[in-house]
Amino acid sequence: MYNLIRPLIFQFNPEQAHNIGVFLIKNGFFNFYRSEIDKKLAVKVADINFPSPLGLAAGFDKNAEMFHEFYKIAFGFVETGTVTPRPQDGNPKPRIFRLQEDMALINKLGFNNVGLDSFVSNIISNKPNESSQKIGANLGPNKDSENRIEDYIEGLKRVSSIVDYITINISSPNTPDLRDFENSNITELLGEISKNRLNSIPIFIKISPDIEDKRIGFIIESCVKHGLDGLIISNTSKERSFGLKSKNIDKDGGLSGNPILNKSNQKLSYAYGIAKDSLPLIGVGGISSGADAYKKIKLGASLVQIYTSLVYQGPSLVRKINDDLVDLMRIDGVKSLSEIVGTGKVSFK
Repeated sequence: MYNLIRPLIFQFNPEQAHNIGVFLIKNGFFNFYRSEIDKKLAVKVADINFPSPLGLAAGFDKNAEMFHEFYKIAFGFVETGTVTPRPQDGNPKPRIFRLQEDMALINKLGFNNVGLDSFVSNIISNKPNESSQKIGANLGPNKDSENRIEDYIEGLKRVSSIVDYITINISSPNTPDLRDFENSNITELLGEISKNRLNSIPIFIKISPDIEDKRIGFIIESCVKHGLDGLIISNTSKERSFGLKSKNIDKDGGLSGNPILNKSNQKLSYAYGIAKDSLPLIGVGGISSGADAYKKIKLGASLVQIYTSLVYQGPSLVRKINDDLVDLMRIDGVKSLSEIVGTGKVSFK
């Protein structure tokens, strides 16, 4: 069905198309794509039992309006947000651009969201009473905040009791100077997060694919020191040196999708070489198949996330990736995906 309606949806600009998708999803569109998760895919990461390692990355369900609908199509987990303490409109439109020839997107949304009050209310209203699938909350600061660390702490305190894990987003390229946390202020931020934890909920840090390797090592050491629970690699990229073919390559914002697969894999592999078993890694960036997801796991990811490929391939992709993972496990004689985390050395071409 998605292949039939996609040409029509793509007649609209990307943000209008996204809003149409939200409307369809909230009104039962995923009922046509219901799928069960094979028990072989279950993994335990940061003391959470995930029914599948495949999750939806932050950015699609910014306001926690429909995460429960994504459960229907067999995501193991959904990361909502990014949410900021106060509502904000984000950057001026247009702010999402398709690069169809490259199976990619560029966005400069700028954390547009309804704010913590509505976000928390939406989670409470939509969260199923019983579900093995998990929900995460991705937190960011307001653009005009006078103290961004306090914004993160406020988010931490507000969502800790209603989600399964929290992600601290320090790597969006669309909030001015946010990536400074990667380069200079990470120790102070992680120290405050550690001091203000309300419970044992796992906290992950999301970093950029554009970060220097030596900073990855420092961030991993800081995360371990302050008791954080995982590292998400990676956010969107500001780089354009990927041989892109589409006309929108000159647009400002973060690039996601197929072009950054290799770059994010390189960062993931490097990070695993340092982290090993001391810090779980979550791989995101360019996944469009079960083989892509399996490769990230072999490079060191305990969990993986998708977003852009879902826009291009539609909701049936989730079941396909899950099925492909089961097939690849069978071929390799693997009983649990946890067995192969970090076992593969892959050449980057």
